[in-house]
Amino acid sequence: MNSKLHALCDGGGRPVALLLTAGQVSDYTGAKHLLKHLPKKAKEFLADKGYDANWLRKALIKRGITPCIPPKRNSKKNIEYDKELYKQRHKIENMFGKIKDWRRIAMRYD
Repeated sequence: MNSKLHALCDGGGRPVALLLTAGQVSDYTGAKHLLKHLPKKAKEFLADKGYDANWLRKALIKRGITPCIPPKRNSKKNIEYDKELYKQRHKIENMFGKIKDWRRIAMRYD
């Protein structure tokens, strides 16, 4: 009885594509659907540990996109990622915060 919002954002944290799925749907499923909406000029892909999958990294590299996805804690391989670049992920979290704030206004909570 819940839902999950998957988002694809540009470098400034502005949403390019949004996908709403059931709460039990994995992040991998959301990634599969959002991959086709990646802009052709995309150079880097930042995502959290939920998107840690070899098939996703390979698909991004095939398109010439650098994946910046930290490995899960239980990962058998220690996959390297750019920690400085990953700090830019706060822009995506800020976008989710704004969406939640707009919801308060749309539902007339405020």
